[in-house]
Order: sequence, then C-alpha cells, then structure tokens
Amino acid sequence: MAISRRAFMQAAGLGATAVALEACAPGGQPGPVASSSTTVTPTTTTRPPAVPPDWAKLRSQLAGKLVLPEDAAYATAKLAYNPLFDSRKPAAVAQVANPSDVQACVAQVYASRIPIAARSGGHSYTGYSTPDSGLVVDLGAMKDVQVKPDGTATIGAGARLMDVYAALADAGRCLPAGSCPTVGIGGLTLGGGVGVLTTKYGLTCDKLVSAQIVTGDGKLRTVSASQEPDLFWALRGGGGGNFGIVTSFTFQTEEAPQLTVFQLQFPGGSVADVLGGWQQFIPTAPDELWTTLAVSGGNPPTCHITGCFVGTPGGLTPLLNKLISATGTQPNNQYSLSKSYLDAMKYFGGCSSYSTAQCSPSWNGNGVLKRESFTATSRVLAKPLADTGKFAEVMAGRSGMDVLLDSIGGAAGRVGPSDTAFPHRGALATAQIYQGSTAASARTAVGEVRDNLGSVIGDGAYVNYIDASLANWGAAYYGPNLAKLRKVGQQYDPDGVLAFAQSVTKA
Repeated sequence: MAISRRAFMQAAGLGATAVALEACAPGGQPGPVASSSTTVTPTTTTRPPAVPPDWAKLRSQLAGKLVLPEDAAYATAKLAYNPLFDSRKPAAVAQVANPSDVQACVAQVYASRIPIAARSGGHSYTGYSTPDSGLVVDLGAMKDVQVKPDGTATIGAGARLMDVYAALADAGRCLPAGSCPTVGIGGLTLGGGVGVLTTKYGLTCDKLVSAQIVTGDGKLRTVSASQEPDLFWALRGGGGGNFGIVTSFTFQTEEAPQLTVFQLQFPGGSVADVLGGWQQFIPTAPDELWTTLAVSGGNPPTCHITGCFVGTPGGLTPLLNKLISATGTQPNNQYSLSKSYLDAMKYFGGCSSYSTAQCSPSWNGNGVLKRESFTATSRVLAKPLADTGKFAEVMAGRSGMDVLLDSIGGAAGRVGPSDTAFPHRGALATAQIYQGSTAASARTAVGEVRDNLGSVIGDGAYVNYIDASLANWGAAYYGPNLAKLRKVGQQYDPDGVLAFAQSVTKA
C-alpha cells in the first residue's frame, strides 16, 4: 500500500498523528549554486533576437535524454508531485546526466527565450518546476552521494531526501534536512531547509560548503565562502531557480546520532493553552530537542506536538514533563520511541513499514509513494503571541486544514539573519498552512487562513512553501536580504534567462 502526502501528516505507527516536516513541501525548483574564483562583475549584454528551439540539436548534445510531447515517455516525464499541475505542457523535458547537459539546456533557452526551470523533486507549491511551453531540466539522474573521509558529502542536485539519508547512514553520517522522502535536496537547500535536526545542527543550507552551478550565461561555476562569496551567500536561503541551476552540493555532515521520536496528543479545545506553553518553552529548550506543533482546524481545533530528541528516551522524559507542565494541559495520548538516524527519517517520512527502496516515488521510480493533491502556503511565527486565543480563533471551523509550526531556534537561530540569505533566524517557527485538496474552495480557504494568520503572527513567509498569490512576497520571503539578492540575481543572470514569476529580480 502506498503512502499519500496526507499520510505523512498522520499516524506513523501506533495510530498517533505525525507531522510532515519541511516536508513533502520544498518550495521552488532546484536552484542555483554559485560561481568560480573569478569575481563576476555586472554585465549588460545585447541578446540576439529569439529563434525557434532546435530540439534536434539539443538532443544530439545531451548525454541524457530529451523528451518531447510526441514521445511516449512525455506523459510521465512531465509530471510534478502535485496533480494540480498535470494540465501544464512543457515544450520539452531534458533528463540531464551531467553539468555539460545543463549547460546545453541553458544555451538553448538563451537563444530561444523560452522559459526554463530546474527540477529536483518536483514539489514546488506553485508548480514552477513545470513551466508551460518551457524546458524542464530534470536533474533526477544526477543523484550520486559521495561521503569522504573528512565528513563532507558531495550530493548530486537531483537526489531525493531518502537517497541522501540512506547513503549517509551507510557511512555513519547525517545531514539536517526535511522529512518528506521524495523532496529533492536542491530546492530544499536553496530555500533554507527546516527539519527535525534543525535546532541541533542548523538548517540544511548552514551545512553547505560549496556547490556547482550553471549560471544564466551558461558557465559552470564552483562557489564557496572564498569563491564568489556573494553568490554562495545567496544560495543559502535565496530560493531555487533565481541565479542558475545547481548541479551538485558539498555539505559538512555530522556523525549520525541515536534519536528518540515522540508525540503528545492534546484534547480538543486546548490549542490556546498548548500554544502558549509551547512558545514559552522552546526558546529555552536544549538544542537536542526539536518540536513541531500541529494545529488542526475544527470545532474546536485540536493539536499535537511531535518531535525529535538527539539522545535516549531517558534523557527526553524530563524535558517532556517540563513541556507538558508549561502547557498546563495533560495529553490524552503520548509515546516515545528510540530509533537510529535512518529509521527516524523513515518514521517522519511515513515510511516506517517500508524498505528504503520502497520509500521512493511510484510515478517516476520503483517505489510505492504516490503523488498527492494539496494546497499550501506559509507564515512565520516571529515571536511569542500575547494572545494565543486569536490563533485558535483563526482555525475554528476550518475542517481539513492544518497549520504546522516547525521550530527554527537552537543552532539555526544563532546564525545572523544577514549571514545567509535566509532571514528568519530570530523567529520561533515556520508555519506551514496545508489542506489536502486543490478545489477552488480549498484554495480560497488556505488564502484566508494565511491572511488571517498574518495579522496574528506576522507577515513573513518561507520561500520553500512558495505561494504565487502571496502579497508583498519578496519582503515576506527575504526581509532585509531582498535588496542584496536582487543585486546578485542581476549580476549572474543579467538577461533574465532563468526568470520566473517570483524571481528575486521581480520582487
């Protein structure tokens, strides 16, 4: 039996509700990585007039495959994770095999001026990795994970999270990242990367050492703190697709720890009290304890806290007692389980009963995980709420709606808001707003909750949960970092070869 996205947010064994963390929810197409050691200065070019795409030429240049609408493989090759975007008709899908293939794709769209979008996992909330009449650069075949003796790991930009977790676990290593097993490492990293080890080890982008990227001029560049540092800065939280197409990432990994997963289920009507206690507890919790508070709409709304502890159940117990005391509410169900790093990642991904091989896509792979229709967006809980009852009021009567508050303190919170492009370092949590439907009524409801929560918790938002209808989205995603991101975008793609509706240069 396959697991749906909705199931990622439900019982992970024992019939208790678990949460999808950063989850099947990367935002945006896999994005850029930065440049070589030579400083690039802003350029103004005279771009030739557009010419029709030469697909025969591009096909002859690729080590991978080019899939066109008339090809039998097209119907599957064009699919994104969310069936909402099935009606879109890309002009072609390039299933690239190496960086040279990516360069050839960029050269083709430079000449033809059609849209281009990289795809790592295909989970873009707005479907930006499936552009109508554009070229999809499918990085899925570029998924190698190479772990080196110094603890760094070089990972192909098309690797999905379960690929990454399994390979790292085999080497006794780990990387803080999201929980949805079919999400791509590319989009996740470039937007920041919140997950179950965030408070202990930081965001995914905080572990980035260097990356390879093909920029809008078709050049393959390697970027790091010492090589084109502005572009390296932008790739750590600046969102996918803005500066080029990343082909590989090199991360500093950590020794894989023993973990304890847990959940506390609270009675209906206790949302205001639980949120009040949770928001006061998490800023003083040790880095080893990460939590997410999930609020489900209804009459009354309900909630539960799910989390991950780096350590044993014995070390977790006094912390949970303190958390429960802070809420002033006794859970009506709770449990904790000790797990290895890989087993914990499978648990949070809804894959505990599957082999690692099965915990992969069924629509374009050999796994059992299915696609799923959903509508989602985000806000950011900037600081503790004075009146948590207002949050509960927003969720009253919202049957089928969930808001997941994923904490981003600890190690991630000690990085300065301008040290990387990810600006929400001082916030308590990201807030993913999710409904398992793409009906017009669901889209309206999600937008209403987003706007109503904005007036309660703040108008920030998380770019990995990208939302085409979000007002003032540039400031919401990037805050004070937007101006610098615009400059970097203009510098490395002055002709707008990679531009899309929510490129930083359009904010």
